[in-house]
Amino acid sequence: MSLQLGQTAPDFTLDSTQGSVHFSAYARDHWVVFFSHPKDFTPICTTELGAFAHRKGEFDKRGAKLLGLSVDPVESHKRWAKDISDVGGTELNYPILADPDLEVAKVYGMYHPDADATVTVRSVFIIDPQRKARTILTYPPSVGRNIDEILRTIDALQTTDAAPVSTPVDWKPGDEVVASPKLSDEEVAKKFGKVRKVKPYLRFVKTTAAGTKVA
Repeated sequence: MSLQLGQTAPDFTLDSTQGSVHFSAYARDHWVVFFSHPKDFTPICTTELGAFAHRKGEFDKRGAKLLGLSVDPVESHKRWAKDISDVGGTELNYPILADPDLEVAKVYGMYHPDADATVTVRSVFIIDPQRKARTILTYPPSVGRNIDEILRTIDALQTTDAAPVSTPVDWKPGDEVVASPKLSDEEVAKKFGKVRKVKPYLRFVKTTAAGTKVA
């Protein structure tokens, strides 16, 4: 059974481009964006790894650590890092795990024999500081991942963790959010101030990522 939303991310220890990584020690009290790649020296994954490295500072600001995984050995990862640096314009600045026996890939559901029995599928796990899986994305080989969407999802999770709200379609930080239907109109007005009521169950309010009112 692969990792499902809301479940605790399994702990593990694997070798990486930055030495041995014990997942729970690496994560500590951070969010983790854990992503798998089918093989080293593949074109789309090279662009993705380069983009993650180039934009690592944006993940740092959100308290999120990056962690990659591929089935190839560490020495191959280190050779691949040169291409990643060339493409992304930034040195590889987060660990890439080596999982040649598919030990972690199978536990997390990064492996699908119907796709290819020898490589991982291209998955992303957004894991919160309590080590719960909060978002799981899986992409086909032909479609590159969207870093903006991964960052937006972290913003949305942190916003909805901080206040009793949800984020509507196409939400971006600073946009209105939707107050929880568990709150009465009076409770919503008291907590958030101005309310834009579209339907009895659809009430838009403003909030920051910390859940405080916006003037």
